[in-house]
Amino acid sequence: MNFDLSKLGISDLNAMQQDTLQTVRKGASVVLLSPTGSGKTLAYLLPLLQKLDAANDKLQALIIVPSRELAIQTADVARRLCSELRVAACYGGRAAMEEHQQMRGLRPHLVAATPGRLLDHLQKGNLQTENVSTLVIDEFDKSLELGFREQMQGIISLLPTLQQRILLSATDTDEIPAFVGSSDYIRLNFLDEEDSDGRISFRMVKSPEKDKLQTLFRLLCTLGTQKSLVFVGYRESVERVGHFLEQQGVMADIFHGGMEQRDRERALYRFMNSSCNVFVSTDLASRGLDITAVDNIIHYHLPLNQEACTHRNGRTARWDMQGSAYFILGPEETLPDYIPANEVEPYPLPAKVPPPAKPLWVTLYIGKGKKDKISRGDIVGFLTKQGGLESNQVGRIDVLPHWSYVAVERASTSGLLSRIKGLKIKGQKTIYALAGR
Repeated sequence: MNFDLSKLGISDLNAMQQDTLQTVRKGASVVLLSPTGSGKTLAYLLPLLQKLDAANDKLQALIIVPSRELAIQTADVARRLCSELRVAACYGGRAAMEEHQQMRGLRPHLVAATPGRLLDHLQKGNLQTENVSTLVIDEFDKSLELGFREQMQGIISLLPTLQQRILLSATDTDEIPAFVGSSDYIRLNFLDEEDSDGRISFRMVKSPEKDKLQTLFRLLCTLGTQKSLVFVGYRESVERVGHFLEQQGVMADIFHGGMEQRDRERALYRFMNSSCNVFVSTDLASRGLDITAVDNIIHYHLPLNQEACTHRNGRTARWDMQGSAYFILGPEETLPDYIPANEVEPYPLPAKVPPPAKPLWVTLYIGKGKKDKISRGDIVGFLTKQGGLESNQVGRIDVLPHWSYVAVERASTSGLLSRIKGLKIKGQKTIYALAGR
């Protein structure tokens, strides 16, 4: 089975991916430790997809992930790598019955799922596991925390034919609970070899007030159109910071576990396709989100511990890119002990900052998606032929089941909606709307 890595914008595998590929191919159970952004998903998906039998209609492998977004992204990468295999994503935030109906029609070879939703499907008999031989636990240190342990134990107890387990994380752990099974793991540790800290510049910004909103605003103004991920400690704080920035004219979206799934997806897509400069989130965004080219991590609230800091900072300097991490400190705050002060440069803000910069891209919403047989190529063709755009004015395209998001160069959006209003895409009438400002 051959894979076209160019679909993911990749030409060659790195050393970690090559070693993982060879080890997983041998059928061994593996613990893979590698920094965030080093390409762990691709490292295990390539050998996993190669061992699945497209001619067999049975479910053959499960991937457990800690978040809805990671389930969606993992399934999408698998589909793009191999169209011959049927892949499903299962997660909370939508009706379980709808998922069951989709899977009954799809008959997936591979399922990527969050623990609670997967356990629900298994207990109801919605997924048949007699042919499941491989289990992947992504972000296993998170998935095996106390809040997930009971669910994980329940899932694994319903997988009697497991032969191979693949555990992945960006932070090391000494414990693998006995219920996971198999004591004979091959450990592949790339945490030291591919440490991204050398590519991250650490900076400290002093806030003259305990309430750091004005300091955050001024910092974001100095960063211009760069993509910045702002971490805060609580859902309520996400709402408060996001509302303040919006009032100040900053193009910011918010992200936390209490939001509706569709709102979370819309915010994530806008940030991923660069039609939003600023993404304000709890630590939910510190794991499992494949967001490329994040320029800055901003710690509005300090991380709880070194592990949380590692995962937050891992959102930038992915692969071989550079990035910056800013710590905003109030009058009574100091850097945590696990952050060497000699590695953090003071970052004084100028007395006068420029106004908030608008993103270079805008998100176009198209009310048709995969269920309507719409592809990325259909969208590019429609926007260039009917919309009058050049191909380089069309950016990232995300085709979801029932609708699509398209990044369009902001400078080229004048008159776009009037040119395509009422026109059919692939013979179908639909709604077009700009989701940016």
